[in-house]
Amino acid sequence: MYTLGINAVFHDSAACLLKDGVLIAAAEDERFTHIKHGKRPVPFSTWELPFHAINYCLEAAGIHLNDVGHVAYSFDPWLLCDETYRTRPEIEIPFVQSSGTRSKEWLNPWDPLFLSYIINAPRQLRDGYPHHLQNRFQGTRPDSFKFHYVEHHISHAASAFHPSPFMEAAVMTLDGRGELATTTYNIGLGNKLERIGQVNMPHSLGLLYEQLTSYLGFLHSSDEYKVMALASYGKPEFADDFRQMIRIGSNGDYTIGDPKFEERFGPARLRHEEFTKHHFNIAHSLQVVLEEKVLEISDWLYRETRQENLCLAGGVALNCVLNARLRDRGPFKNIWVQPAAGDAGTALGAAIWVDISERKSSSRDFEMTHAYWGPEYSDEEIEKFIKWAKVPYRKLENVAEETAEILAQDKIIGWYQGRMEFGPRALGSRSILASPISPEMQARLNEVKDREDFRPVAPVVLEEDASEWFENAHYSPFMLFIYDVKAEKADKIPAVRHVDGTARIQTVNKEQHPAYHELLTAFKRKTGVPVLVNTSFNTLGKPIVCSPRDAIECFWTSPFDALVIGSFLIEKEQV
Repeated sequence: MYTLGINAVFHDSAACLLKDGVLIAAAEDERFTHIKHGKRPVPFSTWELPFHAINYCLEAAGIHLNDVGHVAYSFDPWLLCDETYRTRPEIEIPFVQSSGTRSKEWLNPWDPLFLSYIINAPRQLRDGYPHHLQNRFQGTRPDSFKFHYVEHHISHAASAFHPSPFMEAAVMTLDGRGELATTTYNIGLGNKLERIGQVNMPHSLGLLYEQLTSYLGFLHSSDEYKVMALASYGKPEFADDFRQMIRIGSNGDYTIGDPKFEERFGPARLRHEEFTKHHFNIAHSLQVVLEEKVLEISDWLYRETRQENLCLAGGVALNCVLNARLRDRGPFKNIWVQPAAGDAGTALGAAIWVDISERKSSSRDFEMTHAYWGPEYSDEEIEKFIKWAKVPYRKLENVAEETAEILAQDKIIGWYQGRMEFGPRALGSRSILASPISPEMQARLNEVKDREDFRPVAPVVLEEDASEWFENAHYSPFMLFIYDVKAEKADKIPAVRHVDGTARIQTVNKEQHPAYHELLTAFKRKTGVPVLVNTSFNTLGKPIVCSPRDAIECFWTSPFDALVIGSFLIEKEQV
């Protein structure tokens, strides 16, 4: 049985495909359309399903849409509409402005046109595909698949628990918003999820962080990780302001008062204005209080569930500093975070939820041990494109050894190998790599990618060596936790040590990504350091590259030194 999962609601449109409960393929639509986060302008006049990602999933399985038995959509419009397709009048939610203040007028934020698009998604899936993708969509029978709307936070929770290594766990989802819920609490047992609590709009830790992102001059629902990085440079000068905003109840509930950022902190920062200590301190204060409040909630959740394992999903679960605080100071023994914890991952959660229900499966069919579920290209396909583009290249005799030698010369490379990653992190398939030994490398990489100076770059480390270089480090394949760099190793890898002494690490072993592991091993032999700098293979405002064309275009329009793509090396002449 094939089950297609779709997310196409707020941002990070994505698709995945399961076969009898096992993931075959998953990808974000942005990688094909080159529209970062798949964002569409309000009033959603250009809204559409992630047809390119769906097409890829069908192609990976070698099937037509007619072969799909079930389609799972990670949003349920009927929670917001009555039987006449009208927005339910009893649902009143204050409209939240980008400045972080709530308007006095109480409005429902759901555009009726937007909801109508979702309600008509089954028809659009059959008939609304772009013309050039007709091969896998044209001729779809009206009754070929059964369409399921799955509540957004059930989709998040299922994506967190069911692919996890745990058969029993507490499950917490922290998001900006779903249909109504912004935060949910569940107990996962076997293949079942039981909801034990939730927080509804307008109270949302995710939206509060999003509003501050806008206030600080970044793009909301996109640049929250920049606020997290900025926070490391500040002090908790305004922590009490945020403590007053966020009030935790006795059963996991919380309320958030009107932020009134401009009234509290002064005018919002305009984009491209210089950052000041004032901005650093605001960001730091929210980050500290977010950690405090989520730890308080996790204490309640542990008392309520008595589980030793915790699964996390939702956009807030991409905050690796928060995740580390939960790991180090929280009550749970083990924490697992879905690598596509944001809305892209709801495509997977919705598909798993429907698959379990329809097959009535009592067994666990899939565990997510890696994130490599996107497209891959053979050496033949890569070489064909390189020749077509008339780009000079040579084939490497030993990819790992020769690439490690280039990196040991302090050069920056694009690294394009195997299947593309699912989720926001580049994890060694579509990465920019460099040596961490030079203190200047972080600044060089930020210049290459036109990033802000304050942003750190992350290390990848051989799993077997992680604990020797980072405090208490262990299996961490998805780059979703920070660890302290060991004091005796700090001067050996200064490029990846953030201003607060931490690093957001990725560990890698042979089974997850053989080519990546072999490269790190070769670099260790040459330098004694089993660590590389790893950042995503993209430039400012662009999604991570997907195809060989994307990789070569990005390479030639950016100051990388070399591109290792499949078995081939492309280098630029030194000026």
